[in-house]
Amino acid sequence: MKKVESVLFLLWLQAFVATMGSLYFSEIRGFVPCEMCWYQRIFMYPLVLLYGLALIKKDIRYAQGGLYLSIIGAATALYHYGIQKVPALQPEIGSCGLVPCNGQYINVFGFITIPLLSLIAFSVIICLHVWVLKQIKKS
Repeated sequence: MKKVESVLFLLWLQAFVATMGSLYFSEIRGFVPCEMCWYQRIFMYPLVLLYGLALIKKDIRYAQGGLYLSIIGAATALYHYGIQKVPALQPEIGSCGLVPCNGQYINVFGFITIPLLSLIAFSVIICLHVWVLKQIKKS
């Protein structure tokens, strides 16, 4: 069960780092979040509290909603990444809000953008959460 507690910490840490990363981009770098970025934040920020509570209580059941929030957040991030990288998904008229969702504040190696970082964070959380559930089911 010590492994499960370690993974609960990793779940919380991933959510915390992703949250701090989004705040770094907006508050320190001055990148104004687009509408899709706000949706991803809505799904990520509560995960810090949910997985923090699960870590303190040493019970993943306190964070059951985290899996669902992560799945929806990952789908949102994947769509947002698609808007940035697939011309057919980009809106024909203007943007999806005050800040265009197809804008790319960062574009490392031609493919690493903020929505991709978000998608990776949500995917890590989903995989770790499912792993914990499988470990609990085994015991």
